[in-house]
Amino acid sequence: MRIAINGWFWGSPTTGSGQYAHRLVEALTALGRAEKADLELVLVLPAELDGGAGLGVSGLPPSVEVHHVDGRRSNLGKVFFEQRAFPRACVDVEADVAHVPYWAPPARSPMPLVVTIHDVIPLVLRAYRGGPLQRLYTTLVSATARGADLALTDSEASRRDILGRLALRGERVRAIPLAAAPRFTPEPSSTDQDIRARYDLPEAYVLYLGGFDRRKNLTTVVEIYRWAGPLIGDNCPLVIAGRLPDRDTAFTPDPRRLVQEQDVDHGVVCFCGFVDEDHKPALYRGAVGFIFPSRYEGFGLPPLEAMACGTPVVGSDVASLPEIVGDGGILLRPDDAKGMADVLVRLAHDEGFRAQLSRRAVAQAARFSWEITARSTLAAYRDALG
Repeated sequence: MRIAINGWFWGSPTTGSGQYAHRLVEALTALGRAEKADLELVLVLPAELDGGAGLGVSGLPPSVEVHHVDGRRSNLGKVFFEQRAFPRACVDVEADVAHVPYWAPPARSPMPLVVTIHDVIPLVLRAYRGGPLQRLYTTLVSATARGADLALTDSEASRRDILGRLALRGERVRAIPLAAAPRFTPEPSSTDQDIRARYDLPEAYVLYLGGFDRRKNLTTVVEIYRWAGPLIGDNCPLVIAGRLPDRDTAFTPDPRRLVQEQDVDHGVVCFCGFVDEDHKPALYRGAVGFIFPSRYEGFGLPPLEAMACGTPVVGSDVASLPEIVGDGGILLRPDDAKGMADVLVRLAHDEGFRAQLSRRAVAQAARFSWEITARSTLAAYRDALG
């Protein structure tokens, strides 16, 4: 069975779609090798992803074929690649099944088509619908998704949203959870201390690591330390990790302004900037707790990564987070800053409570693996072909 995979995001491993494509190809390759399965993968890439400028196919398993097609990496070029170039390439490589690992299937596919729709945020949250061109694109991919043989998504919560917003039949939508990469483990590394020193991190801290758009709810992240700061801030400050917004807007509020507006002591909040992917495990492992009060997640990979490192999650009880976090953390309403602060104070002071939650976090994270994801995805390919 030959699977042609749309590789538009292959050169963007820091994006969610790019990470998914990388991990899925690696896991499918390992599964096929271990089980001697009749599985051939062909990664279809724009010509610009030819190995230059750090955008190429380095690290690609040698058994995976690469097929380049002409196309410019622009908004219009992306639509052309998705709707015309990729389907043609599927014919050229004689694929049995086509897989688009993000929400952009072609209107017509010459063979069975599988699409992964990680979430339908533009349909659920009005603030994410963008301008006229973005809304037109969302209309296009919403319509073309209805022609896919199977739609995969990351959680049961996203599956419910897809069924409700795209009107797909239930048997054509499957929830296949993602997983943390193998490097996210509770076992400390000899480089952990050096990595944390590189980011000038204190001995103990509470960590937020994620985006800064409005659904991430940074207002509550900061407000938590309006309550917790006077009790634990000196010994266990809040570390906000990630590249801060270029502009302070209603859509991407700058947390530094939020600290000032909420009159939070500047000494109990630290900003450590962009974190390299390989350094994230060390930051998770050093944290007393991981705070994640997001208002909407199609899956929620940062909490899963934190739990895999043995770090308890304190977050919101909405969308996909309850099924991902399970009992590996404490989940409250997204605006319950006082309740989350109380949990963090206990985590900072009660070693037994923290150890118990840490064990539960590791056990919950162990329920997810890329082998399981690959096995379920392979079954989806076979069902689409059948």
